[in-house]
Amino acid sequence: MQKGMHTHRERCVRAVQSKDARFDGWFFTAVLTTRIYCRPSCPVVPPKPENMTFYPSAAACQQAGFRACKRCRPDTSPGSPEWNQRADAVARAMRLIADGVVDREGVPGLAARLGYSTRQIERQLRAELGAGPLALARAQRAQTARLLIETTALPMAEIAFAAGFSSIRTFNDTVREVFALSPSGLRNRAPGRRGATKPGTLRAVPGTLGVPGTPAVPGTAGVPGTPGALSLRLPFRAPLNPDNLFGHLAATAVPGVEEWRDGAYRRTLRLPYGHGIVALTPKPDHIACRLTLGDLRDLPVAISRCRRMLDLDADPVAIDDQLRTDPFLAPLVDKAPGRRVPRTVDEGEFALRAVLGQQVSTAAARTHAGRLAAAHGEPVDDPEGGLTHLFPAPGALAALDPESLAMPRTRRTTLLTLAGQLADGTLHLGVESDWEETRSRLLALPGFGPWTADVIAMRALGDPDAFLPTDLGIRRAAQELGLPSTPAALTARAAAWRPWRAYAVQYLWATDSHPINFLPV
Repeated sequence: MQKGMHTHRERCVRAVQSKDARFDGWFFTAVLTTRIYCRPSCPVVPPKPENMTFYPSAAACQQAGFRACKRCRPDTSPGSPEWNQRADAVARAMRLIADGVVDREGVPGLAARLGYSTRQIERQLRAELGAGPLALARAQRAQTARLLIETTALPMAEIAFAAGFSSIRTFNDTVREVFALSPSGLRNRAPGRRGATKPGTLRAVPGTLGVPGTPAVPGTAGVPGTPGALSLRLPFRAPLNPDNLFGHLAATAVPGVEEWRDGAYRRTLRLPYGHGIVALTPKPDHIACRLTLGDLRDLPVAISRCRRMLDLDADPVAIDDQLRTDPFLAPLVDKAPGRRVPRTVDEGEFALRAVLGQQVSTAAARTHAGRLAAAHGEPVDDPEGGLTHLFPAPGALAALDPESLAMPRTRRTTLLTLAGQLADGTLHLGVESDWEETRSRLLALPGFGPWTADVIAMRALGDPDAFLPTDLGIRRAAQELGLPSTPAALTARAAAWRPWRAYAVQYLWATDSHPINFLPV
C-alpha cells in the first residue's frame, strides 16, 4: 500500500469489490447515488464502479456532503498506518490532531508545534487529505460523540462538551450532518438502547452541563461528576500477535503505575484535563478497553494514546511481507505473524524509565521506578485493582536532591538533566517530534548512547525504522540465526528490512530466552 492510495481508482474499486478489510482506514468510498460513505469492507452489495468516488479521510467525505454508512460505521475504522510510519509535516500534524491538540490549542497551536505557519499547514493537509485541520478535528469529535451517545447514559449536554464541541447547537448539527440522525435517534439505534430516549434534538438548556440524576448503565460512564468507566473495543488490522506486545508491557510494568491483572494490562494515565486508569485485554478480533476518567473530555486523547501504545494502526501484512524477503527472518514471521512494537502513552515517562534501566536488570529497573513513583508520583484511587500513583512528572524529578537517588552518580546526572530539560521545555518528546532531530538532541545529553536514543526513538517517538544493533539480545538472536552479530555488519544486513527495522527487532527479541534488559551500549 502506498501514499495517496485513494488516487489509484482501479485498486480502490478492486478492494471494495473484494470487501478487503486490510484497506479500512487507507481510503473511504463515497457513493454518489446514496450520498453515503463507507469503509472498503462494507458488508452491503458494492455499488457500481461508476457510482464510486474515493477520499483519503472521513473528514474529506463529510466536507463533500456525504454521511457515514450505518452498516459499516466507517468512522470506527482503524486509523491510517501512514501517519505512524512517516515523519513529514502532514503525518506529524495528523498525530497531533488525534492527540486533541486542535481542540485544546486551535490551529495556531498545531502550527506552532510543527514550526509552520497556519497557512502552510492548511495547504499541506488539504492537498493530501482533502480537508483542513478544523474539519479533521471535527470528524474526530463526531466519532467521540457517537461513542458516548451509544455506550453511556450521560445527558446529551454532557456528551456535547465532553466530545469537544463548543455549543450544543454545533453538536446537534454535526451529529445530524455526519450520521443523518439526531443525537437521541442515534442513541435509540444502539444495540440494547432502543426506546431509551424519546426522538428529537437536544435543546440548549442553561445550566444543564453537569446536572446529576441520569442513571448509570453498568460498564459505562455514570452520572456527571462521578468518575465512571467506559467499556469499548479498539479495532486493529489482523493479524495481531499479542504475546510480545502484552508480554513486554507486563514484564516491564512499574509497581503502582502498571500491573497485569485478570488477563488485562492496566495502568494509570496522565491526561490533559486530569488522570485516568485503563485496562486493556487482548481479544481475537479487538482489544477490550475499559477506561476510567476523571474528566470525559480526555476520552479521545486516552483512546488515541492507548491505540498508539499498542501500535494498533500498523499494517502487519505490509510489514511482514517485507521482512519475509529475508530467508533468515521468514521462519520467525511465519511462526508468529503480526508482531507489534510496544510503545508508550507518555513519551517523557518512557525516556526517564529508559535512563533508570541503564545497565541494570529489568527487575532492578522496575524497583527503581516503583520507588520513585511511590515517593513522588501523584496518588490515584483504583477500586478495581492495585494501581496507586501516576508516574512522577519531569518537574517533580528535576527538583530532587541528587543524593537522594540510590544510583550511580553518572546516572543521577543523566536522569536529572533529562528531567530538567523535559520540565523546562528545552527538550520536547511528543507525537510530533522529528525523529532524527530528537535523536541528535538526546545523544548530546550526558550519559546517552546510541542504544538509549534509539530505544526512545522506537518506543516513545514511534519511529518504525529504529534499530538496536548494539542490543545484547538482538546480537545473540542474530548469531543463533546465522546473521552477522557485530553492530556494523548487522546494520548493513538490516538495510533490506527498512523501513520496518523496529518490527524486525521484535521478531529477533522473541527468539531470545534471556530476560528483557535495558542495556545501552
